[in-house]
Amino acid sequence: MSAKFEISFSKSAKLNGGLAILLRTIDSDSPAGAETVDPAGVIAKAARIARFSAKSMSVLDIVAPEGASVERIVVVGLGKAAGLTTHDWLKAGGTAAARIKNTDKAAVFIDVPGLETSARAAADFALGMLLRAYSFDTYKTKKGDDEEKPAKSVKVTIVTADPGAAKKAFADSEAIASGVNLARDLVNEPPNVLGPVEFAAKAKELEKLGVEVEILTEKEMRRLGMGALLGVAQGSVRPPRLAVMQWKGGKGKDRPIAFIGKGVVFDTGGISIKPAAGMEDMKGDMGGAAAVTGLMHVLAARKAAVNAVGIIGLVENMPDGNAQRPGDIVTSMSGQTIEVINTDAEGRLVLCDALWYCNDRFNPQFMINLATLTGAIVVALGNVHAGLFSNDDQLSAQLTAAGLSTNEKLWRMPLGKDYDKLIDSKFADMKNTGGRQAGSITAAHFLKRFVQDTPWAHLDIAGTAMGSPQDEINQSWGSGFGVRLLDELVRAHYES
Repeated sequence: MSAKFEISFSKSAKLNGGLAILLRTIDSDSPAGAETVDPAGVIAKAARIARFSAKSMSVLDIVAPEGASVERIVVVGLGKAAGLTTHDWLKAGGTAAARIKNTDKAAVFIDVPGLETSARAAADFALGMLLRAYSFDTYKTKKGDDEEKPAKSVKVTIVTADPGAAKKAFADSEAIASGVNLARDLVNEPPNVLGPVEFAAKAKELEKLGVEVEILTEKEMRRLGMGALLGVAQGSVRPPRLAVMQWKGGKGKDRPIAFIGKGVVFDTGGISIKPAAGMEDMKGDMGGAAAVTGLMHVLAARKAAVNAVGIIGLVENMPDGNAQRPGDIVTSMSGQTIEVINTDAEGRLVLCDALWYCNDRFNPQFMINLATLTGAIVVALGNVHAGLFSNDDQLSAQLTAAGLSTNEKLWRMPLGKDYDKLIDSKFADMKNTGGRQAGSITAAHFLKRFVQDTPWAHLDIAGTAMGSPQDEINQSWGSGFGVRLLDELVRAHYES
């Protein structure tokens, strides 16, 4: 369960107990709010003794400061004032949130002397706090005596010169935090709880925000000819679903933008079964679908001025007497035939039908799919970047810039005819894997065969959606990667 921060903005704060959080840059002699919080000059003395110089995300923690009206003072370093980024403000908020313990109220003084702190920066700081506060302990029935028990609700007052503007900017931040944390929840849920039907029900809940949601069943997908997606699902007793989410916040005549997510709620590998060690992590193989669902939540919650479609293919890949075999040939919705070489290369089979369906029905401006698709991308890029494959340079550049802005970073990988021919099949139009070499690239080429001329990008998020390194704003196994990235893309380029 996440700690709950009740965040408000004000020109001043009443200080009577609780915690005061102050910010300081290397360039400033004293932190914001020092004259109010620290009449006895304890901060300067403590900083000198601790050799605190306000390096980025460093912390000076003072308990029971003499002469102060608060019980504790925390000073968070911002580093150099020049060049502070959006992500620096997020990290500062996360760093501050990590220090809020054993209190039910805190005041944050955010206007650092000599630094112009915008309303957007104050909102980003607050967003960092909300993202850091997230934790997933739904299934823990008791805690050990040595585990911290934070207050369930902490009132946080952010003191800034223009609280009205900060509050207005924070409305979007709350929407983003809710969308990211929804995606995290979905990835963290155990696979016995979150099957395709249950995931579809989660998508259906977005109707409360004004999203139009349709759920296609196995019968409807069979009628559409989605033999690739259905082939993956046939080994499981849990039926597949395709969730179609529409947010209509733009002009009626505007073509939508489209996001498609791989939603393999659990991936055993099927008949090409995975090794047992670490297989429990395959509950997160729906990280792409989680990100798309979280993004649609954000767009609706902040009333984005855009028409957007989110489509998620939801299946479970299990070994069974009815499971598809290596060597089977399936027919996709596009009519193209696919030889299944390896049943563990299943995500692309789900996505190819979802991509074709999206393009055929909605004629979008572009399509972006997200998928925890290949281990090969983790070998190439580790947990730092997600892989970006695209048939469109402009869309690729926009995504790369959004990644740098949000620190959900992307690295563009190559496409080319020499890679594409590796998935040609002797018996069908294509095979679903080209082998170990260039595995993430041949997977992208497989998807590219189902997008026609529509601008398209494939984000392979296998290394970033789950089990990625913890940092100032994420302490969760499921990171929610992609939600902030794609919201920034929409905000920067596609809202009317």
